[in-house]
Amino acid sequence: MTTDGRMLVGVDGCKAGWIAVHRHPDAAPWVSVFPGFAALLAALPASATIAVDMPIGLPDSSQKGGRGPEALVRPLLGGRQSSVFSIPSRAALYAEIDDFTTLEAWYEAHRRASEVAKASSDPPRGVSIQAFGIFSKIREIDSLLIARPDLRGRVFESHPEVAFCRLNGDKAMALPKKLKGAINPAGMEERKALLCRHGYEKSFLDQPAPKGAAADDFLDAAAMMLIAGRIASGEARPHPDPPLTDRFGIPVAIWA
Repeated sequence: MTTDGRMLVGVDGCKAGWIAVHRHPDAAPWVSVFPGFAALLAALPASATIAVDMPIGLPDSSQKGGRGPEALVRPLLGGRQSSVFSIPSRAALYAEIDDFTTLEAWYEAHRRASEVAKASSDPPRGVSIQAFGIFSKIREIDSLLIARPDLRGRVFESHPEVAFCRLNGDKAMALPKKLKGAINPAGMEERKALLCRHGYEKSFLDQPAPKGAAADDFLDAAAMMLIAGRIASGEARPHPDPPLTDRFGIPVAIWA
């Protein structure tokens, strides 16, 4: 694999903001947490290739199954396909942009966003609680890619379960990372073993996740870093191929 000396960065959202696993070619990886995606970008060289577990490129209206990429990758994942959320319209993503101080206000905002999503989808479809929970992070990246077209060749959407499937010879993981909302140790070990086959040291993966990030966020970011390497070397494939584009010209594809 050749990456032309570029830094590779895998990123996942976490409670504290964003967790990133970085690696310079022929150097050991390290992990960091950033409060915002702009802060993460500011800490990286302009040549870095970044793969992030977050939807990039938003539709004006949503069809059954979400955007094109979600519908394409779900069949690859077997029992893991529920991990791929359907992404609603741009209007729904931006319907509620305030910070919510109470749980009641948060649920009310979810309800209003769902109404906008239903009005801009065919057939009408609301927003899951899980998807609504990452809306602010989707907007964070979206606003940066609208304002800075230069980032569109550096920041790529991926998805951890699609990444693990691709790294596992196109075979989906047998075990879930979580069961009923709690970490599933067997599923985590299955993924760690796979990551070690692709060059990670077990001791690196066994370290506690940084403050503000969960153990599964850490493993997902580690997988994203391997996808960044595949993108930089030309091995990765987009779903769909070629990527779609949204109305701002932002590419819409899941890479792995």
